[in-house]
Amino acid sequence: DVQLQASGGGLVQAGGSLILACAASGFSFEDNAIGWFRQAPGKEREGVLCISSDGSTEHDDSVKGRFTISSDKAKNTVYLQMNSLKAEDTAVYYCASLNDEGFCSDFDWERQDEYDYWGQGTLVTVSS
Repeated sequence: DVQLQASGGGLVQAGGSLILACAASGFSFEDNAIGWFRQAPGKEREGVLCISSDGSTEHDDSVKGRFTISSDKAKNTVYLQMNSLKAEDTAVYYCASLNDEGFCSDFDWERQDEYDYWGQGTLVTVSS
């Protein structure tokens, strides 16, 4: 069974930082791209960042210069480092992955329906 476990959410003040983690079981990040999505209250789920199997990344302009994504293949875990957080970053954050795609540039990484596996989501609340 493939499972993705997202963790690390919480309450943080605007301007602060938070690190989210996405741990996989029954699945390896070595050959597959991983995406982070978020869904704010009353809004559609949107793609935030994607990391390819070679470590290259794609990102949405809304998080450029503030969020970074990295992976620890030995731990089969992907991290989302969020800095300079804003109130509008408040959302439930999800990690997702898919079969047979190692590079974010090879598929439409910002589309939810591209992904086969989803974590359960972790809530990030940024107070202003």
